[in-house]
Amino acid sequence: MAQVNPYLVFNGDCEAAFLLYKSVFGGEFPYMGRFGDMPPAEGQPELPAEDKNRIMHVSLPIGNTILMGSDSNTQSGAVKMGENVSISINVDSREEADSIFNGLADVVKMPMTDTFWGAYFGMFVDKFGIHWMINFDEVKQ
Repeated sequence: MAQVNPYLVFNGDCEAAFLLYKSVFGGEFPYMGRFGDMPPAEGQPELPAEDKNRIMHVSLPIGNTILMGSDSNTQSGAVKMGENVSISINVDSREEADSIFNGLADVVKMPMTDTFWGAYFGMFVDKFGIHWMINFDEVKQ
């Protein structure tokens, strides 16, 4: 069964925001990775030094939900407030990921693809302007 989680994008203050959320809700971060931790992408320029310490991904379990977030970077550009929230769907199979992606995607931001973190992942905006992320973890953690 698919799991729905909110995903927040910040303009450089993701870590401060998530430290606040952690202080209020408690818990621990199962993962906090920075853009500087990513392997270089083939054919892409190296990230500027000021982007390397920004948050690539962080997650904080709150009850049965996982609040997730990241910072924007120079390559993606600043995020506009109001467009900085996505619905992240974790699914149980590639087929389910493709079905949801193909059924809802109007503007593709990232096609479904295998990622360096071991997931099959894609991002899009639906015809109503809602931002979505679809994720299938090949290996459950």
